[in-house]
Amino acid sequence: MSRLVVVSNRVAVPDQSQAGGLAVALQAALEETGGLWFGWSGKIDPEASGQIHEQHAGNIRYVTVDLSRQDHADYYNGFANRTLWPLLHFRVDLVDYSRETYAGYRRVNALFAEKIAPLLREDDTVWVHDYHLIPLAKLLRDAGVRCKLGFFLHVPMPSCDLLAALPDHARLFEGLSSYDLVGFQTGRDLERFQDYVRLFGRGRVVEPGVLETEHGRRLHAGAFPISIDTARIAQQATAAVGKASVKRLAASLSNRALAIGVDRLDYSKGLPERFRAFSHYLDRHPQQRGKVTFLQIAPLSRGEVAEYRSLRSELERLAGHINGTHADADWTPMRYVNRNYPHPTLTGFYRMARVGVVTPLRDGMNLVAKEFVASQDGDDPGVLVLSTFAGAARELGSALLVNPYDLDGVADAIATAVAMPLPERRERWQAMMTHLQQHDITAWRRSYLRALREV
Repeated sequence: MSRLVVVSNRVAVPDQSQAGGLAVALQAALEETGGLWFGWSGKIDPEASGQIHEQHAGNIRYVTVDLSRQDHADYYNGFANRTLWPLLHFRVDLVDYSRETYAGYRRVNALFAEKIAPLLREDDTVWVHDYHLIPLAKLLRDAGVRCKLGFFLHVPMPSCDLLAALPDHARLFEGLSSYDLVGFQTGRDLERFQDYVRLFGRGRVVEPGVLETEHGRRLHAGAFPISIDTARIAQQATAAVGKASVKRLAASLSNRALAIGVDRLDYSKGLPERFRAFSHYLDRHPQQRGKVTFLQIAPLSRGEVAEYRSLRSELERLAGHINGTHADADWTPMRYVNRNYPHPTLTGFYRMARVGVVTPLRDGMNLVAKEFVASQDGDDPGVLVLSTFAGAARELGSALLVNPYDLDGVADAIATAVAMPLPERRERWQAMMTHLQQHDITAWRRSYLRALREV
């Protein structure tokens, strides 16, 4: 079997925590055949970019590169997160485009190509991850690299009309045509990409999943929904019940039901809408007054970006208003926390929750939804309230599916979840858990790599 080479914006090097399921999955894939993991070191080199660092662990070689302060500002904080992130999440109104940051994005991709090309062998299988590195394949092909190149987009693929709003979109997305296989989270994302190739890329769809560019190059594309380590998370959640922090949360609820949301603080997650929906729930369902506490955990991210600072202020105001309007002396309906918790602790929180509230305005997949399901006690499971605009909704159809813009609809779904009889909760949970056991993260990465090697 050919050697696997993973390329991503960040690298889970051996001396760092690797709590994320994706890092664990890629680690396992690299261990199977031996391989190389390449990406940014996370370090800013104030002198100049391009310093290489190398580590070895078992049969895996980790190669990372430093970035200059300017490169990091233009490539990462600039074009990747202020231009592509909002665009790919259907928020054209928040797109901040400049030719300078786009030049920096291409400059860092060129740096990655320059550093990794000499390390590649002709029979390697290269797997590139996410929107930070869209142009990389074209740059590697131009450098003479001929091995298999695959790409996976972890975020949504928006409609072609939205993509066309980006200046120089044709040059950017032409980079995807240099990959042999482009992977998406859902079939709908794949359809949108095919529409873009046909309508704006001047290419054609030979058959579903097989495309041809205007220059005659064929590439494959497919849907590969990412998943979780279902068995490990179930074990974690069971063990976490005994953790002191989980016990303290349980004691603080005074036998009230827990509704929980866990999201990075980001405008794509629909947090203001969720807070307003919970306020509607308290207004619309007075018979459940005092019976539910809603815990929203939202670790801070990208605090240097104005939109994120504004979002944090709005959520603080909404949480204060909800509690000021509805709280009693012995009950605070909303708890809003801006801190990280260890992943095993979160699974313990999920397990004790009666309701999981996952209502993004747009999400490629949303693994919190899957982790919530995997963490449940099968004898007394909670209920998942899930946005139809999360990729996970296409797999977890037994959740209570909601439109996050319909605040009354979300409010009513929370009330339904709180009051749902045990037999129905078990039936819904079992259907979703069975799917997650069959389609876990190991099945995801094996199906993608099998497809890439067969292209």
